Amino acid sequence: MNRYEFHLRITADQYLDYYRGTARYVVVRCTTGQNVQFPASLLQQFVTSEGISGHFALTCDESHRNSRLELLE
Repeated sequence: MNRYEFHLRITADQYLDYYRGTARYVVVRCTTGQNVQFPASLLQQFVTSEGISGHFALTCDESHRNSRLELLE
């Protein structure tokens, strides 16, 4: 399994592009410095009226499929 940790802050207005499907992927810079791209649909469960904010971990299998996103404390 691959694991990528990153901080993310998207305002509610910025998230509208993802919600509408205009932007289908999110690209983030991990705490290790590498860039990772993942489907914006993984963020849906973390949307609040303020948008999305937090420290996250993305895990996926060796072929970079079966991605799972979790909010870290």
